[in-house]
Amino acid sequence: MKKIVEDLNWRYAVKQYDANKKLSTEQLDIIKESLRLTPSAYGIQPLKFIFVSSPALREEIKEIAHNQGQVVDASHLLIICSHKSIDESYLDNHVNLVTGIRNTPPERAAGFSEFLKNNILKMPDSDVEPWNVRQAYIALGQLLHTCASIRVDATPMEGFNAKKLDELLGLEEKNLKSVLLCPIGFRSTEDNYQHLTKVRKTNEQLFETI
Repeated sequence: MKKIVEDLNWRYAVKQYDANKKLSTEQLDIIKESLRLTPSAYGIQPLKFIFVSSPALREEIKEIAHNQGQVVDASHLLIICSHKSIDESYLDNHVNLVTGIRNTPPERAAGFSEFLKNNILKMPDSDVEPWNVRQAYIALGQLLHTCASIRVDATPMEGFNAKKLDELLGLEEKNLKSVLLCPIGFRSTEDNYQHLTKVRKTNEQLFETI
């Protein structure tokens, strides 16, 4: 428990990254596995995680993100995307994945499929997209703690023009929309924000038992 609190106190939203420090293969693999294992509603994972490796593309994204330097200076740039819609084919693939891995009897597989379709395909279209977006924030929470636990910095960003980014990357054609940018890397010694005392409400202000 003590280490969890130490991890959370260590992390902050880095404003300036050390462009010379890069994640190791092991660190990146841990981050990817954490994202793969992140919870989602019914386990359907209506998400896509895009790592941008092209320096030129990162420069273009920097302009879309109001010229925030973290986009190009961090070791890696992650774009967390959600699916815009979910169709019957997507759910069939999920059911096949689950039942194949768990060797589920056919009758139980059929019941699981019916349950998913009754709960998801009947949702109004206007509800599906924001529901998927919320799954992205669940992934973000897990990502931030994972990074902190291995002493890698991560800065979640909503400050970008999502429409322009989606157009740049052709995301709509893939049934995707960008939700968050997250530069990942190592804080610069010149980033004075790391020395600021963390400010949070007290337990008395935040928690209530009824």
